[in-house]
Amino acid sequence: MTFSLVGRCAETGMFGVAITTSSIAVASRCPWARAGVGAVATQNVTDPRLGNQGLDLLEKGMSAPEAMNALMAKAPSPEHRQVTMIDKRGHAAFWSGAKTLGTNNVAPGEDCIAAGNLLQNPDVPAAMVKAFVQSKGRHLADRLLLGLEAGIVAGGEMGPVHSAGLLVVHEQNWPLVDLRIDWSDDNPIVRLKRLWEDYQPQMDAYITRALDPNAAPSYGVPGDMGEEK
Repeated sequence: MTFSLVGRCAETGMFGVAITTSSIAVASRCPWARAGVGAVATQNVTDPRLGNQGLDLLEKGMSAPEAMNALMAKAPSPEHRQVTMIDKRGHAAFWSGAKTLGTNNVAPGEDCIAAGNLLQNPDVPAAMVKAFVQSKGRHLADRLLLGLEAGIVAGGEMGPVHSAGLLVVHEQNWPLVDLRIDWSDDNPIVRLKRLWEDYQPQMDAYITRALDPNAAPSYGVPGDMGEEK
C-alpha cells in the first residue's frame, strides 16, 4: 500500500527518501538514510530492521546490488518484502518478494529508484523517476517531493494515501530534513510539501545552532538571547 522514491544528489552528496502510503506514520518505519553512505526504503509488509542493516552493508563498501543480495539472503520472510536502495556512487538495487501486494513495480533511473505496491497501475514508479530526473539542479528534497506528486498524478495507490514522509541527509550524522505527516484525511503529500516550504528557510540555521551556537541566528522568540543583542 506504498510508493516511494529513493534518490541521491550527485552535486551535493545528499541522500534521501520520499514515501507515502494509506496506513499511519509511514515515515516512522520505512525510510532510512545515512550521510556519506546511501539510502534505503523498506516497504510492503515492512521490516524496519532492513533499513539500518542495508546501510551498514553499504558503509562497509559494498555496492547497492552487492548489499541488497547480502541483505535479502539473510532477511526473514523475504517473500513479503519490497526494498530499494542507492549507494554513494548512485548505483541502485531493489528486491520485490513473491508476495509483494497487488500491482507492484520498480523503476530505476539516474541517481534514483522508485517502487510501489497495490498501485492503480504499473506506470507509477516510472512517472516518479521521470519527475526526479527532469528536476536536476533543484534541492534534493524538492526533487523527491516532485516525484511523489508525479506518482499521485500517474494513479497512485488503489486507495487514498494518509501518511507521507521526507528524509534527507547531507554532511552530519543527523538528518538535514526529517518531515512527516503521520495521518491526514486529505492528500498528505500536499501537506508535506507545505511543511517543507516552511522548513527550508530555517533549515541551515538549525545546523549552525548545532555546530557553532555563537554564530547562530536568533530564534526570534521572547527570552531568546539573540534578541537581547
